[in-house]
Amino acid sequence: MRRKSADIARDKDFAKFFIKKRGYPVAEGRTFFEDNWAKTVKSKRTASSAPRYAKKLGFPVIVKPNSKSQGAGVCLVWNTKELRRALSEVFRSDKVAIIERYLPGKDYRIVILDGKVISAYERIPLSVMGDGKTSVLNLLKNKQKKFIEQERDTKINLNDLRIKIKLKRLGFSFKSILPKGRRVFLLDNANLSTGGDALDVTNVIHKGFYKIAAMLTGDMGLRMAGVDIMTTKGDITKNPKDCGYYIIEINAAPGLDHYVITGTAQRQAVEAMYLKVLKALGKKD
Repeated sequence: MRRKSADIARDKDFAKFFIKKRGYPVAEGRTFFEDNWAKTVKSKRTASSAPRYAKKLGFPVIVKPNSKSQGAGVCLVWNTKELRRALSEVFRSDKVAIIERYLPGKDYRIVILDGKVISAYERIPLSVMGDGKTSVLNLLKNKQKKFIEQERDTKINLNDLRIKIKLKRLGFSFKSILPKGRRVFLLDNANLSTGGDALDVTNVIHKGFYKIAAMLTGDMGLRMAGVDIMTTKGDITKNPKDCGYYIIEINAAPGLDHYVITGTAQRQAVEAMYLKVLKALGKKD
């Protein structure tokens, strides 16, 4: 049975296969399976064999569920113990986990509609800024209140184990009072749905990245998509040939609610985009 383009985009590993096949750079990685599913697909790639592969890549490595979206379950692990815990968490809701080489850099999303760029923004992970008197927990609660005031549909999960682990690694806890001006990143994924921030770069992005995002969207058989790109040597204003980059993933249904609240210009851009989408829907594929 032929899979639809949108279905392929929702399957991270399958989409990555096609992206790589088309010649786009991706992070090195491999899928691992929940025990029962491994038996079904007759694979030896289970949680017990994952540590060997992770060590081959070199810690830290990225662990993420194959079919989830909005940054759910994505985490950076630094050792075998954390890896096993992360895989156990992934397998609670997904039969397939992906382990990838960690390539730090700047995270961007470029939204394409019918070959044209609608918006582009840098995605910055959930963070808090110390003021010398407020605990990390209350800083997060204050941030949540701000989201509500902005009518931003984002819920910071204070029970997220990833936040607690990140704080512990940095030598902090929810009770810690950060020094004034000290910024601490609390998640390794930069999704806006998990509390990240957006910095609009639509008017400064290098045309080479526009072309890459538009070509990939077309190659995947999609009219509209959010192309997630990580730059590893510089930012997205530079020529792709000079700054180094790889494709994180492609999203066939990119949400723009969080992007809207970054400014009036962004809200107007999204409203204009929705009009374009409605007009595009009236045309034949």
